[in-house]
Amino acid sequence: MQLRVVHATRFAYDGKAVASYNQARLTPVTTPEQIVVHTRLEVTPAPWTYEYRDYFGSHVIAFEVVDPHESMTVTATSTVQVNRARAAAPSTTWQQLEAVEVADRWNEYLGLPGLVAPPEDFAHRVQKAAADAALPGEAARRVCALVAGEVEYLPGATDVHTDAAHSWDQRAGVCQDMAHLAIGGLRSLGIPARYVSGYFHPSSDPVIGETVAGSSHAWLEWWDDGWHPFDVTAATEPDDRYVVVAAGRDYDDVKPISGVYSGAATSAMTVSVELTRLV
Repeated sequence: MQLRVVHATRFAYDGKAVASYNQARLTPVTTPEQIVVHTRLEVTPAPWTYEYRDYFGSHVIAFEVVDPHESMTVTATSTVQVNRARAAAPSTTWQQLEAVEVADRWNEYLGLPGLVAPPEDFAHRVQKAAADAALPGEAARRVCALVAGEVEYLPGATDVHTDAAHSWDQRAGVCQDMAHLAIGGLRSLGIPARYVSGYFHPSSDPVIGETVAGSSHAWLEWWDDGWHPFDVTAATEPDDRYVVVAAGRDYDDVKPISGVYSGAATSAMTVSVELTRLV
C-alpha cells in the first residue's frame, strides 16, 4: 500500500515572536517494511535548517526563524510505500531476555521514568496476568489486552504531559496513554519495550485516491528476537495502514515538534493530518 501523509501545524502568537528555535520529527523512517518514496518539510516564514539522526535513529530537522513573525506554519508531506509482513510467533525465552545480549543492549527500554512508571495496583495486575506465561511474547499480549480491556479511549481525557499512572487511575486516555501504560507494564516484567509514533489510515479498506482526516498515532514495540509492534488502542498488530515516524523511550523522545520562542507572551497551536491511499 502506498500512502501520502500531510501533517500541518500552525502556531499563532499573541504578538510578534522575534525568534523561534525548533526540532521536527515528522519524516517517516525507511525500513525493510516501509520505504519513504518522497518527503518534504515546508516552514513559513522561511527558516534556517539542519538535519540529523538522533540517538534513537529518528530523522530530525532542526530549524530556526529569527525574523519577527506573528504566526508560523510547518507542513510535512510524505509518500510512503508500506508492505508489512505478519509478525512471527513468540520465540524469545525469559532466560534470553536476562542475557547480556538483550538486557544490556536494550537497557534504555527497560527503565521506568515518570511517563511510563506503572502504579502499584496495575503492576500487581501485570504480574498476575504474566505469571504462567511460558514466553515473554505471550505475557506481552496479555499486558496489552489488560490495558485495552480496562482503559477507555476518550479524547480530551488527558494531555501530552499525562503520565501512565493517571490514565490508569481514571481508566481513560488516548493512544499515547495506553502505549505508555503498556510499556511500563512490559518493562516491569523485564521485557524491553519502546514507544512508536506515526500515523495510520482510519479506514479498514482505504479507497485509492480518497483523502481522509487523520491524526498522529502512538503504539509500541517489544523485543522478541526483533521488535514486535502492537497497537494497544486498536488491540491489533499494525498492518500496511500504519506509517512509522519515530521510536524512543516515551513520548518525550518523539515529539513531532518541540522548541522555544521569544517575544510574544503566548501562542496557540492547531494541527491537521490528511492521509490518502495512492496505490
